[in-house]
Amino acid sequence: MTNSPDNASKSAILSPQEAEARVRASMAARRSREKRFRMWGIAAIALSMCFLVTLFVSIMSKGIPGFFQYYVTLDISLDRDRLDPAGDLSDQSLFDGDARSLVREALFSTLDVSGRSNRKVAGKLISLGSDERLRDYVRSHPDTLNSVQSLKFALDDDVDSFLRGFISRDTPESDRRINDKAIGMIDQLQEKGLISYEISDYLFFGSASRNAEMAGIKGALIGSILTLAVCLSIAFPIGIASALYLEEFAPKNRITEIIEININNLAAVPSVVFGILGLAIFINIFGLPRSIPLIGGMVLALMTLPTIIISSRAAIRAVPPSIRDGALGVGASKMQTTFHHVLPLALPGMLTGTIIGMAQALGETAPLLMIGMVAFIVDIPGSITEPGTVLPVQIFMWADFAERMFIQKTSSAIMVLLAFLIVMNSFAVWLRKKLERRW
Repeated sequence: MTNSPDNASKSAILSPQEAEARVRASMAARRSREKRFRMWGIAAIALSMCFLVTLFVSIMSKGIPGFFQYYVTLDISLDRDRLDPAGDLSDQSLFDGDARSLVREALFSTLDVSGRSNRKVAGKLISLGSDERLRDYVRSHPDTLNSVQSLKFALDDDVDSFLRGFISRDTPESDRRINDKAIGMIDQLQEKGLISYEISDYLFFGSASRNAEMAGIKGALIGSILTLAVCLSIAFPIGIASALYLEEFAPKNRITEIIEININNLAAVPSVVFGILGLAIFINIFGLPRSIPLIGGMVLALMTLPTIIISSRAAIRAVPPSIRDGALGVGASKMQTTFHHVLPLALPGMLTGTIIGMAQALGETAPLLMIGMVAFIVDIPGSITEPGTVLPVQIFMWADFAERMFIQKTSSAIMVLLAFLIVMNSFAVWLRKKLERRW
């Protein structure tokens, strides 16, 4: 006997107990899916944090030792006639002096070595920049001439690597960068307590050098500051003015739509393209010199402008329309409304976007490589028109050197760069909270 339609509809009606059970099952399945989604999200965050921690541990484990290096203390006889032949303490007179021989004589006397071969080995224990270090000391302390002073000099990078354990004395002599005779002299200096492990003044006050123990970030850091100063002085006013015009004054037509689309597209263009643009325009067409902070800042300004314009426009749009209506209602002109009411309220967001753009520019390497800021420059730039380099490019150059000590100094420079970036971004967050107003 077949069921009639009335019987089928009656059988489809659930009892209260069955309906409650079905609802409970549905809610349990929903909660289970939400729980799995939360677990996947937590796992993704945990994995990201693991990668971040691994990155920082790797950098810090190599970078912290880079802030230190080994020095040897020697008693130097500061003979004025040999150090300052002209007697005027001028750079030329000190350069013509015999600072290197005085340092070597003190080292030979300490080790009590004789013979040409032994002295040659002993001379390689100390940095090639020891004579310049002695000249710097004499410039700063002219009253110590004709006296004996205990001064510290950096050891050669191979000796430093040996003392850090990267070169083992158990390795056959033919496979080592330092021989057994040099190791014996190092042991002799250690027994006398003349070798110390201290914070590296070369890292912070030295400049580019092929000798790892003398290399420092001072020149690159000053170059970065000069380059960012040029970038900020160009990108900030142009970016703010462009955002104000597009948001407050520009007519909404096809031309402004094309401009807005191009600005958004430029924000996603690879940075190396801006380097090619700077090479083609500033260097090839205008004939400006390579490797100067002025060109680097102009190229980074081109790269940063889209970011500043987009963030500034978003800050302007965040100002409530009631602010504009109220100003216009009391008789203010469009210009007065924009500059006296809208701009002050939007300025915190504009400054935040600008600082983030500057932080992005600070870490860029590719566009600066295209304009020649990868050149090996020992002198510290004194202005935006003198040759210089920047910290990311210095890190790139050090990473390509073979000496072991450069690996540690590269990681140390990365830590300095990361600290600079963290400070800039923290300042942006603080500035936004300090200046923003809530309605």
